[in-house]
Amino acid sequence: MSFLSQVRLSILILAAIPTIIYAQVPIDVSMRVDEIFAPWTSVSSPGCAVGVAVDGLTVLERAYGMADLEHGVPNKPETIFEGGSVSKQFTAAAIMLLALDEKLSLEDDIREYVPEVPNYGPTITLRHLMTHTSGLRDWGSVAGISGWGREQRSHTHEHVLDIVSRQSAANFDPGHEYSYSNTGYNLLAIVVDRLAGMSFADFSKERIFEPLGMNSTQWRDDYRRLVPGRSSAYAARPGGNWVINRPIEYVHGNGGILTTVGDLMIWNEALTDGRLGGPDFVRMMHNERGRLSNGAEIIYAGGLQHGTMGGVRSVTHTGSTAGYRAFLGRYPDHKLSVAMLCNASNVSTGGTGSSVARAFLGDAVTEPPLQNQLLCQPWSSNVTSASTETP
Repeated sequence: MSFLSQVRLSILILAAIPTIIYAQVPIDVSMRVDEIFAPWTSVSSPGCAVGVAVDGLTVLERAYGMADLEHGVPNKPETIFEGGSVSKQFTAAAIMLLALDEKLSLEDDIREYVPEVPNYGPTITLRHLMTHTSGLRDWGSVAGISGWGREQRSHTHEHVLDIVSRQSAANFDPGHEYSYSNTGYNLLAIVVDRLAGMSFADFSKERIFEPLGMNSTQWRDDYRRLVPGRSSAYAARPGGNWVINRPIEYVHGNGGILTTVGDLMIWNEALTDGRLGGPDFVRMMHNERGRLSNGAEIIYAGGLQHGTMGGVRSVTHTGSTAGYRAFLGRYPDHKLSVAMLCNASNVSTGGTGSSVARAFLGDAVTEPPLQNQLLCQPWSSNVTSASTETP
């Protein structure tokens, strides 16, 4: 019997016992999950929270390491973390809901809503922004070149618009290439701000978070705001030392979602069961994949990356902002969902998150994982630079 079959049998047995919340996870799978997070279990280390659902039911929620090293507060399953670029699917969802409201079309010119974007000739559509095929430069990279990188200034959406408005050309004509750029998702958040009759944060709360019961989720639209239960974030340094590494910016939409693993698993189910926006919303989130001018379809749709892991179909996204790391994955053919949130910069988002999925999928995975995929080098520049967003 496969691991997932054992879990499903446990769910059936326990269904008649309402006081029991979780199904029994096979001991070898449970031990493997603990082994994956073993590097982040010390009281002197930040760590992670992880959640797993099978058939829409939570079967595992655990936490490792510390939420706050200065005050000795441990991580818990309900600890709030920042989700990095996992946030993008929520921004895409807001746009999709406005499309279903017939307030916009994905084929609309971004300049219809954000005229600050220069006219480069060919039309840049909302779909181009959503699928990273717009050709617009990543504003954070441009800011870094100018000497005001994301770790050196509390950037706002006004800063983003200023940077975009001063670009004399795009990197390529829209639709010609796929190039991951945070700029598109900041512009999409601004579109919601200007079109919804309320702020992007309020729209998300009213149309997404509250209807789904995602009660611990909000946007970090003001990094100074107190958020009870939020972890601090840390960057690793050689010798096992840690320094505080929190984002100091107001920009959001590209990143900036504050959430828990429990809320992310609620969201993952909503992406399949139609409870938010009905079947049309589910179809749009998954099927509006980018297509290049030459007809080639890309892996990206609605803030979601479609692919395979070891021969198993997957829908995933990772996230990285300052010292926060995140992974959210679904494996539709096996009705498996994995959410991981961390406050340690040396966690390999895709490697660690997919390792949890492999533990549950067992023999369904036909290809071995890459070696040494759990830990990043703690002192590498791509890990410790503050306030970065990566795929």
